[in-house]
Amino acid sequence: MQERGGRVATNRNNVNSDSSRLLPQSGSAARGAIWLALILVPIGGLNRLQAQETQKPPAQSAPASAGQAPSPSLKIPGERLYNLLEQKSIVFPDIAASTEPLSPEQKFEIFVDNSISVHMVTWAVLGSGVGQAGNSPTGFGQGGDAYAKRFGSAMARHSSGEFFGTFMLASALHEDPRFFPEVNPSLGRSIKYSLQQLFVTRNDAGRRVANLSGLLGPALAEGLANAYWPERNRTVGDTFVRYGLDLAARAGGNMLREYWPVVYRKMRHSGSVGARH
Repeated sequence: MQERGGRVATNRNNVNSDSSRLLPQSGSAARGAIWLALILVPIGGLNRLQAQETQKPPAQSAPASAGQAPSPSLKIPGERLYNLLEQKSIVFPDIAASTEPLSPEQKFEIFVDNSISVHMVTWAVLGSGVGQAGNSPTGFGQGGDAYAKRFGSAMARHSSGEFFGTFMLASALHEDPRFFPEVNPSLGRSIKYSLQQLFVTRNDAGRRVANLSGLLGPALAEGLANAYWPERNRTVGDTFVRYGLDLAARAGGNMLREYWPVVYRKMRHSGSVGARH
């Protein structure tokens, strides 16, 4: 058992050391997208949790004796971060938990998971609310049907961007669409790293390359969005404004992926200290 636990701990240590280096115009169609998202999100989350459960190593059958040395896995730097990333993958499915290259089928799976993930639906809900308040785009108007159109369009834009970038282009260009977070980054380092990942990514061989799939994917998605976007809002200028907002949203998402484990760990530490008092 000790030899087996040592191999698991060594693999996790190798993972963490490598990881540290590195949006239907009709109201009915929009409402359909809402119901589809609400149905698929819990299903996708359940499947993800089941997959994680099957990937966990078997627990040791007997407790360690009083004089036995503690398990080496407890001393691996960043192991808690690794476990936390696995537990939160239903929120950010594209966070890398290993450095092994992905097959096109695995990239397609990440595209599907990202399209119905918690953070994607939350972003569409909030973004549609802001657009409703500011009457943007103006062609959708106001009212409940207008909000449904905004929400459905947001989900369609995001999903098509994921299809083009995360699956199609990433497979054709042999790029890795996952996000590789650093261990225990500072706030300043998190901001810098999150912006860098807009333009630089890893390829399937692990080398750092230009992030063509991440930059071209949203551009293709916004070009496609003009097929169902209000006619008055299909100008070239409007398209580039949407594209710029997409990149800004991706940078913000990168920041959450990079720094939220630090915030989460601090919140847990504060909570445990408060409980002791």
